[in-house]
Amino acid sequence: MLHSVAVLVLDGVAPFELGVLAEVFGTDRTADGLPGYRFDVCSPQGATVRTSAGFQLVPNADLGPIEQADLVAVPAHHGDTAAHPEVRAALRRAADRGAYLFSVCTGAYLLGEAGLLDGRECTTHWRHVDELQRRQPEARVRCNSLYVQDGRLLTSAGTAAGIDACLHLVRQEHGSAAATRLARRMVVPPHRDGGQSQYVEAPIAKVPQAPTLEPLLEWLIQRLDRQLTVDELAARVGMAPRTFARRFRSETGTTPHDWVTNQRILLARRLLEETGLTVDEVADRTGFGNAAALRHHFTRRVGATPNAYRVTFRDRVPAG
Repeated sequence: MLHSVAVLVLDGVAPFELGVLAEVFGTDRTADGLPGYRFDVCSPQGATVRTSAGFQLVPNADLGPIEQADLVAVPAHHGDTAAHPEVRAALRRAADRGAYLFSVCTGAYLLGEAGLLDGRECTTHWRHVDELQRRQPEARVRCNSLYVQDGRLLTSAGTAAGIDACLHLVRQEHGSAAATRLARRMVVPPHRDGGQSQYVEAPIAKVPQAPTLEPLLEWLIQRLDRQLTVDELAARVGMAPRTFARRFRSETGTTPHDWVTNQRILLARRLLEETGLTVDEVADRTGFGNAAALRHHFTRRVGATPNAYRVTFRDRVPAG
């Protein structure tokens, strides 16, 4: 079981993600029958750090508690974290002795700098997954997960996903009843379905840099409700179907079917967020034909069913 938690903070630490860890592990709820923890906020030499919001934070400890803590947590940091070899060494020692290592959002960068992500499954906020993969090419970055556990390594996506990961760890170490009771106290769901994809911004579809096919793609975006074959699209631009398929992949990076499906999903998300159309009507407007087909493709690509997605964003749907 967890008994002690050490949170590492450096200049640029994000207050919200630090607050998530403090709320779950640093708030004494033993009077309610919930687990209690020794909770230390640590920095090199115990020095004051400046948060990403600009105010200063005074840790209660130096790096010492990291050497014994059952859980070493790294909240998101905005700024350069690479100039701390003693921090990287402390994180490696914690991993070597079997402590849990836990990052929230871009805290994963620091775990990667310590060499702890090589060959491991991990995640971060959807806006930073490409950068994490660039920095850590040997890591197996899962872009759609709210959190990922790989042995004693736990990484989460941004902000509220840190709460999901904390509750997961409490559930794993102390049981479902404790995690559910804690979630109720925090007024959050004990478990959220789906992944990050449902929270990724769905912008108005944009045509990629496709010098030959751009007019066709613009035309297609206005006709997503129509069923068009590759032969018909090829004929429209005066190409043989096989030539068209090769040119399409060359200029868009994907197949015609996959490109159209992605654009239909983008349109479906906007309709679910911004209109009161039924799921059947959304399926018809987006060219999926029926609700079953929409649910299949939507769930596969977004990580939530159309109805669940609408419930999540229901405040954005006009009444009636």
